[in-house]
Amino acid sequence: MVGFYRIAGDGLRLRLKVKPQARRNAIDGIVPDAEGEALAVSVTAAPEDGKANAAVAALLAQAWKLPASSFSVVQGATARRKLLRLAGDSVVLAAVIEAWRSASA
Repeated sequence: MVGFYRIAGDGLRLRLKVKPQARRNAIDGIVPDAEGEALAVSVTAAPEDGKANAAVAALLAQAWKLPASSFSVVQGATARRKLLRLAGDSVVLAAVIEAWRSASA
């Protein structure tokens, strides 16, 4: 099974399954996906004018203590299934995510 993130030359690629207009902003955990795993994320923002995408970036940035500006949508800007780019040192970013995974388990 492939994890929800992979190392890329300029950082990481994150596979997400987003639920907009949810009751609360939350990282719901890791769920099975057609390509392996995806990170399930719920945000209260509506899926219009990029509001939900911005809310996803803000939520992940807060959870992982990273700048929201390091997140950008690579694929699926208007879809629930998204591929996000997380810019930065891939080794450091992977360590941050793995530490979060361990703390969340």
